[in-house]
Amino acid sequence: MEILKYSAEHDSFRETLRKFLGKEVVPFADQWEQEGIVPREAWKKAGEQGFLCTSVPEKYGGAGADFLYSIIVIEEMIHTRQFGLLTPLHSDIIVPYITSYASEELKQKYLPGCISGDIITAVGMTEPGAGSDLTSISTTATRAGDEVIINGQKTFISCGINCDLVIVAAKDPDIDDPYNALDLYLVDASTPGFKKGNKLDKMGWRSQDTAELFFSDCRIPVTNRLGQKGGGFLMLMDKLQPERLVCTVGALTAAEIMIDLTIDFCKNHNESGKPLSKYQATQHKIIDMLTEIKLGRTFTDKLIADHIEGIKVPIEVSMAKAWVTDMAKRVADGCMDLFGNYGYYEEYPIARFWRDIRVMSIFAGTNEIMKGIAAKFMGL
Repeated sequence: MEILKYSAEHDSFRETLRKFLGKEVVPFADQWEQEGIVPREAWKKAGEQGFLCTSVPEKYGGAGADFLYSIIVIEEMIHTRQFGLLTPLHSDIIVPYITSYASEELKQKYLPGCISGDIITAVGMTEPGAGSDLTSISTTATRAGDEVIINGQKTFISCGINCDLVIVAAKDPDIDDPYNALDLYLVDASTPGFKKGNKLDKMGWRSQDTAELFFSDCRIPVTNRLGQKGGGFLMLMDKLQPERLVCTVGALTAAEIMIDLTIDFCKNHNESGKPLSKYQATQHKIIDMLTEIKLGRTFTDKLIADHIEGIKVPIEVSMAKAWVTDMAKRVADGCMDLFGNYGYYEEYPIARFWRDIRVMSIFAGTNEIMKGIAAKFMGL
């Protein structure tokens, strides 16, 4: 019995999306990997076809669709074998902050562009001296009349080159309590005092334009703050459940693709006169990996169903993000072993997956942080 119930409309959306990606993304994935960035036109094409920000209400130009549409986009995007056109980050992690916490004026100003692909978003959380612990950030936001002056530096920012709009986490230097000092602000990329650094050279996710961002006396209207004063930390906590689900689904889908590629390779590659798949050692390794993948799928689908029903599952999503991303790394290693020398060459997709999967246990809160959060909620 399937846990998630996809309708005919969901299936039609998936098929349309798959055709779009096959035409507009897959043929260019290798080129984007070499160039280290995705052209803005790809974002606009995705927006024109209705594949961005599917959950945004219709009054702003969105589809007001359920979370299953987001899951479909995540899964199909992973199948393109590139992470430059990072639509789930834009659509399901960043833009929901605007939908939930921005003023009506800001929603009207920015959401239509986010949906159309004319506005590409980024989120400025991580700093050179602060990663998973956002209470340690040093970027400041100082009130000056009707404006806020932002000073600081962010690093490892996805879409840092392409971004038009950034959600910036900054603290009020006049408030000692780090939990009450944190606020989130919308900063337009054209704002004086905001500067994009160089694109960072990464081991994986090569088509993803990751960069440093700099803020030097960057003045924005105080009305660009999201939510109530001092509410930044609570807003971040509230949005962590869907963020961790997005990461979990991405890693799980990658694991499913890797095992399928590996099974096909083992069936068609001979060693000593017979296919690799006929050797008991190969069979056991594949079955072990496939068992973990299926366990991860069942657990993840249940959490998706809970999220759709509005159930808060902070312990379980933290566990899932940690376990599934670690499991995907194990699968990547196991599949690489079965590919042997072939897997080490770029012409075989397992090489890119092996590189790309590694970071998933680090971003969105390291897996050690995930386990700590689960333990805290359990009162351990």
